[in-house]
Amino acid sequence: MDYIEVNFELEPLHPFDDILTAELAEVGFESFVNLDTGLQAFIQQDLFHSDKLNELLSAYADRGCKVSFTKKNIPAQNWNASWESNFEPIDVDGICSVRAPFHSKIATAKYDIVIEPKMSFGTGHHETTFLMLQQLLEMDLKGKSLLDMGCGTSVLAILAAKLNAKEVLAIDNDSWSYENSIENCALNNCSSIQVKLGNASLLNGLKFNVILANINRNILLNDMHHYYTALEVNGELLISGFFDVDAPLLIEHAEKLGFKLVKKLTKNNWALIGLQK
Repeated sequence: MDYIEVNFELEPLHPFDDILTAELAEVGFESFVNLDTGLQAFIQQDLFHSDKLNELLSAYADRGCKVSFTKKNIPAQNWNASWESNFEPIDVDGICSVRAPFHSKIATAKYDIVIEPKMSFGTGHHETTFLMLQQLLEMDLKGKSLLDMGCGTSVLAILAAKLNAKEVLAIDNDSWSYENSIENCALNNCSSIQVKLGNASLLNGLKFNVILANINRNILLNDMHHYYTALEVNGELLISGFFDVDAPLLIEHAEKLGFKLVKKLTKNNWALIGLQK
């Protein structure tokens, strides 16, 4: 799977870098890096449409922001080398570490997670993944069934399994993420995790005590009713993958479905919402 890397220059930078990130996510961009002069964004090649991007950017002049960009193709075979040269181990509150196979094990970490980074986003570096990992460490998962929806690397599913969740299902609609998840589960000796390729339609007839969905705002809004149906009574839903400014919309939608707001956390303008059925 090839990607396109788009480098945006923004003048002024703030607050338009956050606004542009949110709007790019709406048209298929899935990973972002903040730069001193703008933003670097990645999108699957078959999802990139220059007309949609130009239409989106045309509104920025009226907002008082000058935007320019360059783009280049990122072949799949080159992505691994890029990740390996930039991926550093993650320390989550001194309890859990997330590292690549080429890193040494962190002796002080109670939970050691090995992730082959490749092209699946979910190494713990992004704020939303980090927030999810933190919340899992605070939960009692022993004997519970758990769903990791939009699993990416399955880093969350792997931690859940290490925290003694009884049954763990990881689902992603991206074939690369599916294959990477299977590889990562094997690396961490988590044979109890079941990995499936697909979307929320796979949830029909299934029930879970805990559902994790670290995706994006639009998919969460579209699929939240599936999560509600798939949750046991008093079950917990943790959602992330969106900006704090989008939290009120997601909370309102969740409460209309019957969810109760339990918590809301933020990290660098990204948010996590905890809900209960």
